[in-house]
Amino acid sequence: MKELDLLKKDWQKNKDSFEQISEKEIYKMIHRKSSSIVKWILIISIMEVLLWTCLSVIFNADDYLEKINSEGFVSYLKIFNYLGYGVIVIFIYLFYKNYIRISTISSTKQLMKDILKTRKTVQCYVWYNLAMIVFALIIGFIIALFYNPETVVLREKIESDPKIMAITVGILALITIVLFGLFWLFYRLLYGILLRRLHANYKELKKIDL
Repeated sequence: MKELDLLKKDWQKNKDSFEQISEKEIYKMIHRKSSSIVKWILIISIMEVLLWTCLSVIFNADDYLEKINSEGFVSYLKIFNYLGYGVIVIFIYLFYKNYIRISTISSTKQLMKDILKTRKTVQCYVWYNLAMIVFALIIGFIIALFYNPETVVLREKIESDPKIMAITVGILALITIVLFGLFWLFYRLLYGILLRRLHANYKELKKIDL
């Protein structure tokens, strides 16, 4: 019994050191998981850009734009397209920067800050893409109705009959809403799971930091 009492006293003396070791191990595990999640965000964003680029090459939009009798309008569209790719490249760079920073930090508080920063960057990226999708749909509908020579008959009917115009606008608005919802679900599935895991890591780090 005396030996057991001595062992208990010794354990109580070293209790704090055991907790410290445990917290360090938990931090290392969360650090590795967070780094892996941010790496996958970077990889998925690059794969997404490659996918859209391949689709734009397969379904060549230039052939369609050649039908439009407005070279200035086509030039503006191409400039806007290049600017859009430029913004995406900036986001990918930010994802890469976040990955490097999270992979190398050793402070719990800094890791928490970088997790929050990464989540905000991803959220901005998703909403930017959704906004660009809606904008592209609106521009596509305008081109199809008012610039495409093949839709002259439909355009004349729309201009002459307010009911046809209202029905057309309603159908296009419904298509836009449906496609927006589908892409929103796509991004929620694609990045939402990773962001929820990052948020779970943040909550675990918050417990350690208390």
